[in-house]
Amino acid sequence: MDVARLTVFREVALRGSFTAAAASLRYTQSAVSRQIAALEDDVSAALFDRLARGVRLTDEGRCLLSHAEAVLDRLDAARADLAALRQVDAGRLRIGAFSTAEAVLVPRAMAAFRSAHPRVELSLSDGLSATHAARLVAGELDVAVLAGTSGDLVFHHLMDDPLLVALPVDHRLAARRTLRLTELAAESWIAGSTTVEDTLIGACLRSGFRPTVRYVVQEWTAKQGLVAAGLGITLVPGLAAGALRPDILVKRLRAEETTSRPIHAATRPGPSPAAARFVEFLTSGAARLRAELTDIMAR
Repeated sequence: MDVARLTVFREVALRGSFTAAAASLRYTQSAVSRQIAALEDDVSAALFDRLARGVRLTDEGRCLLSHAEAVLDRLDAARADLAALRQVDAGRLRIGAFSTAEAVLVPRAMAAFRSAHPRVELSLSDGLSATHAARLVAGELDVAVLAGTSGDLVFHHLMDDPLLVALPVDHRLAARRTLRLTELAAESWIAGSTTVEDTLIGACLRSGFRPTVRYVVQEWTAKQGLVAAGLGITLVPGLAAGALRPDILVKRLRAEETTSRPIHAATRPGPSPAAARFVEFLTSGAARLRAELTDIMAR
């Protein structure tokens, strides 16, 4: 059945006349008559008794009216739901990120987004960038923060994430603004694995020495505790610097000794309004984080 005809039918039933329905819908009376006649042909039944003044529903008309109202109400609800999605006032947003992006950048963006759009349901998945890129392509995520670019996605550059050296506050080089890795060749190092090549401190190999790994711990909190206690040093990504404890110093490496990894927000082409809005919060949050990094390294 044609939705426009059902709309006219409901209005005639409500108003009790073709003339009143035409005035309400801003149609001509003849247009209303044609719509009702076409609907009656469609259902093979007379829907109204034509009276001297107005019309009255037949039994078939009363039966159809309850169904027409249900259909039109559901369509109105669907239009409202779609409008809410366009206005980022409903729905869900599925976010993916790698661990250091979840230290500061992503939680801040999520908090700001939730404050602005409290009716959108947020979820966060932790994992590797390659995994999140594949899940985005598969439609299992709406937006992800990735280290690098891959896949048939739309990328929004957020920042270049530098490698920083984490030192105890009483370290012999604590007063320096920038350091060379070669100056730290004799230090005790803290890493997530004895296979240096698979860790952040693999950067030492590119500077010509193999660091001595004294302590192997996976968790950032444990690494920080060891550094703060003066038991060794480590490398940390700039994304995590804002979440480091205050009794640790972070120093920038000389540009020639390290490279920054590009951090991107990724979406599928034609992202949802919620995903596009979340990218805006990530972008502003990344700008704030870059400024904070400058302050942290100036200590």
